[in-house]
Amino acid sequence: MKTKYLQINPADNVAVAIVNLPAGEKFTINEIEITLNKDIPAGHKFALKDFTEGEDVIKYGYPIGHATMAKKKGDWMNENNIKTNLAGLLDYTYQPTNVSLDIPQENLTFKGYRRSNGEVGIRNEVWIIPTVGCVNGICQQLAEGLRKETNGKGVDAIVAYPHNYGCSQLGDDHENTKKILRDMVLHPNAGAVLVIGLGCENNQPDVFREFLGDYNQDRVSFMVTQKVGDEYEEGMKLLRDLYAKASKDIRTDVPLSELRVGLKCGGSDGFSGITANPLLGVFSDYLIAQGGTSVLTEVPEMFGAETILMNRCKDEGLFDQTVHLINDFKEYFLSHGEPVGENPSPGNKAGGISTLEEKALGCTQKCGKSYVSGVLPYGERLKVKGLSLLSAPGNDLVASTALASCGCHIVLFTTGRGTPFGTFVPTMKISTNTALATNKPGWIDFNAGVIVDGESIDKTCERFTEYIIRVASGELVNNEKKGYREIAIFKTGVTL
Repeated sequence: MKTKYLQINPADNVAVAIVNLPAGEKFTINEIEITLNKDIPAGHKFALKDFTEGEDVIKYGYPIGHATMAKKKGDWMNENNIKTNLAGLLDYTYQPTNVSLDIPQENLTFKGYRRSNGEVGIRNEVWIIPTVGCVNGICQQLAEGLRKETNGKGVDAIVAYPHNYGCSQLGDDHENTKKILRDMVLHPNAGAVLVIGLGCENNQPDVFREFLGDYNQDRVSFMVTQKVGDEYEEGMKLLRDLYAKASKDIRTDVPLSELRVGLKCGGSDGFSGITANPLLGVFSDYLIAQGGTSVLTEVPEMFGAETILMNRCKDEGLFDQTVHLINDFKEYFLSHGEPVGENPSPGNKAGGISTLEEKALGCTQKCGKSYVSGVLPYGERLKVKGLSLLSAPGNDLVASTALASCGCHIVLFTTGRGTPFGTFVPTMKISTNTALATNKPGWIDFNAGVIVDGESIDKTCERFTEYIIRVASGELVNNEKKGYREIAIFKTGVTL
């Protein structure tokens, strides 16, 4: 018989309904008889004890907030009666956790593209990247023109990536735009790139070219539209040459240690911290044990679980960087007059998540139990293998773009509500529940809901790993099949 509820940690004073539970249903939990006082929707919490006003609500073994009123055993515990404990900037003390993971080396491989600089891509695509939003239309017309000429064959995709920026920006915003566009040009999933500028923008093409540093000039071309006659004709000449070179690339066997994955969640629900996020955690630990790399971002959704990550830092220097990662983002919130513990979205609440701490404790499970080996500012590229933390907000497209930009080949995106979007690398959707996978097969690529349905997480991870390898070797995920590919760049300042 399917389990009707789950007490995730023995210390928890709430349990999660696995299915819709009617008022009056009785359970015996920890030798205590509990009668539900209200209907409890699937994914939501009910009280395992009587709560006094102000008493901490415990889930995952940690406080997720406090009761705002007295509640009875068997009551529905939700955002109407739980409030965050989060406050402003905090002082932290390094209390390192000993990490010991016994995961065997299995010497698995995938079929990838080895680039001239030694990096590896899992796609071989032609990208058209504007330095400024003024030339977005030209970029899109050129992409469509090359697709028609080639019938979409010879490379994995031909894509333009329009954006709003590259001019009328100052300070960090201007630098963020340059960094993200640089990271895209240098990304190994691109077999060839045409960079298109206008000529009078802040993000000057010649300056941007220097900003790239060392790049393959045989595979990256530039066009400044104010300096040519017919920009479409000139652009197509450049693209034909780039396409001819990229279309000769072939896949070869690459060790799994070369794979870099981004870890992201969105549209979370009460099952996210039970199924899909723990699945990504098991996979992340496995990949790191094979010598690979995973990256966790969404800094605001670390609030409330940050000490778990801090104490897994390999050394005190990384701990200090993680403290800055957290407190710098809190200062960003406070500087705009916003609370650091803002409640989750309406979709999160409807799915059973009541506070930011509850979301964070579920979110951070995506990175498993490995040591933190690196901390990255927004827009910076990966420098170390293992687990890294990346500075970016929780917004799905902004954070996913940041993960791809730091060098991840693929974004693994868990969701309990569903979403169709994709960034400029494959964006794989992993559902937290089977109903979503059944209802949205055109969005969901892998169903982690089978874990709560009875399949062991180890068996699910085995199937998941096999699927990841197929995708890394060329199998398309849904966002690629549908052509849902976009970028979004983090903006914090004024627009001129």
